[in-house]
Amino acid sequence: MLVPLEVGIAIRDLSRMRHFYEHVLGFAFVSETVVSPQQAIQAAMHASGYTVVRLQTTYGERIKLLAPNEAPAAETVTGYILDKPNTMYLTFILDDIQAVVDRLIGAGVEFMTGPRSVGVREGVYLAFCRDPEGNVLELVQYTDIAAYRSDLELSTIVARHD
Repeated sequence: MLVPLEVGIAIRDLSRMRHFYEHVLGFAFVSETVVSPQQAIQAAMHASGYTVVRLQTTYGERIKLLAPNEAPAAETVTGYILDKPNTMYLTFILDDIQAVVDRLIGAGVEFMTGPRSVGVREGVYLAFCRDPEGNVLELVQYTDIAAYRSDLELSTIVARHD
Protein backbone atom coordinates (compact mmCIF):
# COMPACT_ATOMS: atom_id res chain seq x y z
CA MET A 1 0.00 0.00 0.00
CA LEU A 2 1.13 3.51 -0.75
CA VAL A 3 -0.92 5.84 1.49
CA PRO A 4 -3.00 5.72 4.70
CA LEU A 5 -6.09 3.51 4.70
CA GLU A 6 -9.40 4.97 3.51
CA VAL A 7 -12.94 3.93 4.46
CA GLY A 8 -15.95 4.24 2.14
CA ILE A 9 -19.44 4.64 3.63
CA ALA A 10 -22.63 4.03 1.61
CA ILE A 11 -25.06 6.83 2.50
CA ARG A 12 -28.37 8.29 1.36
CA ASP A 13 -28.37 12.00 2.38
CA LEU A 14 -25.11 13.49 1.11
CA SER A 15 -25.62 17.05 2.39
CA ARG A 16 -26.63 15.88 5.88
CA MET A 17 -23.69 13.47 6.12
CA ARG A 18 -21.21 16.08 4.79
CA HIS A 19 -22.42 18.54 7.38
CA PHE A 20 -21.97 16.00 10.17
CA TYR A 21 -18.48 14.88 9.18
CA GLU A 22 -17.21 18.35 8.22
CA HIS A 23 -18.85 20.61 10.81
CA VAL A 24 -19.47 18.30 13.75
CA LEU A 25 -16.43 16.00 13.52
CA GLY A 26 -14.08 18.49 11.85
CA PHE A 27 -13.06 16.59 8.71
CA ALA A 28 -11.66 18.74 5.88
CA PHE A 29 -13.23 18.65 2.42
CA VAL A 30 -10.91 17.15 -0.21
CA SER A 31 -13.00 16.56 -3.33
CA GLU A 32 -16.36 15.67 -4.81
CA THR A 33 -16.73 13.49 -7.91
CA VAL A 34 -19.77 12.27 -9.81
CA VAL A 35 -19.40 8.85 -11.45
CA SER A 36 -21.57 8.06 -14.47
CA PRO A 37 -24.06 5.18 -14.49
CA GLN A 38 -21.98 3.25 -17.06
CA GLN A 39 -18.82 3.48 -14.96
CA ALA A 40 -20.72 2.82 -11.71
CA ILE A 41 -22.28 -0.36 -13.12
CA GLN A 42 -18.84 -1.65 -14.20
CA ALA A 43 -17.53 -0.82 -10.73
CA ALA A 44 -20.41 -2.76 -9.04
CA MET A 45 -21.43 0.40 -7.18
CA HIS A 46 -24.91 1.43 -8.42
CA ALA A 47 -27.02 1.37 -11.59
CA SER A 48 -27.75 5.13 -11.53
CA GLY A 49 -24.20 6.31 -10.90
CA TYR A 50 -23.03 7.88 -7.66
CA THR A 51 -21.36 10.86 -6.04
CA VAL A 52 -18.33 10.46 -3.81
CA VAL A 53 -17.14 13.11 -1.37
CA ARG A 54 -13.68 12.65 0.14
CA LEU A 55 -13.00 14.08 3.58
CA GLN A 56 -9.78 13.98 5.59
CA THR A 57 -8.59 14.15 9.18
CA THR A 58 -5.62 16.27 10.23
CA TYR A 59 -3.59 13.04 10.38
CA GLY A 60 -4.25 12.09 6.74
CA GLU A 61 -6.89 9.39 7.12
CA ARG A 62 -9.76 9.75 4.70
CA ILE A 63 -13.37 8.73 4.53
CA LYS A 64 -15.42 8.62 1.36
CA LEU A 65 -19.14 9.36 1.54
CA LEU A 66 -20.79 7.56 -1.39
CA ALA A 67 -24.36 8.36 -2.37
CA PRO A 68 -26.18 6.74 -5.30
CA ASN A 69 -27.51 9.34 -7.74
CA GLU A 70 -30.98 7.80 -7.37
CA ALA A 71 -31.93 6.35 -4.00
CA PRO A 72 -32.71 2.63 -4.22
CA ALA A 73 -36.00 1.21 -2.96
CA ALA A 74 -36.08 0.50 0.77
CA GLU A 75 -35.61 -3.26 0.37
CA THR A 76 -33.53 -3.42 -2.79
CA VAL A 77 -31.64 -6.67 -3.21
CA THR A 78 -29.00 -6.41 -5.92
CA GLY A 79 -25.30 -6.95 -6.27
CA TYR A 80 -24.52 -3.23 -6.16
CA ILE A 81 -22.53 -2.04 -3.16
CA LEU A 82 -24.45 1.21 -2.64
CA ASP A 83 -27.89 -0.45 -2.60
CA LYS A 84 -27.43 -1.41 1.04
CA PRO A 85 -27.38 1.60 3.37
CA ASN A 86 -24.67 1.64 6.02
CA THR A 87 -22.33 -0.46 3.91
CA MET A 88 -18.71 0.32 4.72
CA TYR A 89 -15.61 -0.89 2.96
CA LEU A 90 -11.86 -0.60 3.26
CA THR A 91 -9.85 1.02 0.48
CA PHE A 92 -6.31 -0.12 -0.27
CA ILE A 93 -4.37 2.16 -2.63
CA LEU A 94 -1.85 0.14 -4.60
CA ASP A 95 0.85 0.72 -7.16
CA ASP A 96 -0.04 -2.33 -9.34
CA ILE A 97 -3.71 -3.15 -8.97
CA GLN A 98 -3.86 -5.85 -11.63
CA ALA A 99 -1.00 -7.80 -10.03
CA VAL A 100 -2.90 -7.81 -6.72
CA VAL A 101 -6.19 -8.74 -8.42
CA ASP A 102 -4.45 -11.63 -10.20
CA ARG A 103 -2.83 -12.81 -6.94
CA LEU A 104 -6.15 -12.74 -5.09
CA ILE A 105 -7.96 -14.55 -7.91
CA GLY A 106 -5.21 -17.18 -7.71
CA ALA A 107 -6.04 -17.52 -4.01
CA GLY A 108 -9.72 -18.14 -4.84
CA VAL A 109 -11.11 -14.64 -4.26
CA GLU A 110 -14.02 -13.67 -6.53
CA PHE A 111 -14.25 -10.07 -7.68
CA MET A 112 -17.56 -8.21 -7.88
CA THR A 113 -16.04 -6.16 -10.71
CA GLY A 114 -14.72 -9.14 -12.67
CA PRO A 115 -11.14 -10.28 -13.26
CA ARG A 116 -9.83 -6.90 -14.49
CA SER A 117 -9.66 -3.54 -12.77
CA VAL A 118 -12.26 -0.98 -13.89
CA GLY A 119 -11.44 2.57 -14.98
CA VAL A 120 -14.00 4.83 -13.26
CA ARG A 121 -12.48 8.07 -14.48
CA GLU A 122 -9.26 9.11 -16.16
CA GLY A 123 -6.28 7.70 -14.27
CA VAL A 124 -8.33 5.89 -11.58
CA TYR A 125 -8.75 2.11 -11.59
CA LEU A 126 -10.56 0.00 -9.02
CA ALA A 127 -11.68 -3.51 -8.20
CA PHE A 128 -14.05 -4.73 -5.48
CA CYS A 129 -14.01 -8.09 -3.74
CA ARG A 130 -15.02 -9.54 -0.39
CA ASP A 131 -12.87 -10.96 2.36
CA PRO A 132 -13.60 -14.49 3.68
CA GLU A 133 -16.38 -13.17 5.97
CA GLY A 134 -18.03 -11.05 3.28
CA ASN A 135 -16.62 -7.60 4.11
CA VAL A 136 -16.19 -5.45 1.01
CA LEU A 137 -12.65 -4.46 0.02
CA GLU A 138 -11.76 -1.86 -2.61
CA LEU A 139 -8.43 -1.93 -4.42
CA VAL A 140 -7.49 1.32 -6.19
CA GLN A 141 -4.66 2.51 -8.38
CA TYR A 142 -4.11 6.15 -9.33
CA THR A 143 -2.01 6.93 -12.37
CA ASP A 144 -0.87 10.08 -10.54
CA ILE A 145 -0.88 9.24 -6.83
CA ALA A 146 0.99 12.46 -6.02
CA ALA A 147 -1.89 14.52 -7.45
CA TYR A 148 -4.45 12.49 -5.49
CA ARG A 149 -2.55 12.70 -2.19
CA SER A 150 -0.64 15.97 -2.56
CA ASP A 151 -0.80 16.31 1.24
CA LEU A 152 1.65 13.42 1.73
CA GLU A 153 5.39 13.20 1.17
CA LEU A 154 5.01 10.47 -1.42
CA SER A 155 8.64 10.35 -2.51
CA THR A 156 9.45 8.94 0.94
CA ILE A 157 6.57 6.47 0.76
CA VAL A 158 7.47 5.27 -2.74
CA ALA A 159 11.17 5.00 -1.80
CA ARG A 160 10.27 2.81 1.21
CA HIS A 161 8.08 0.67 -1.03
CA ASP A 162 10.82 0.05 -3.63
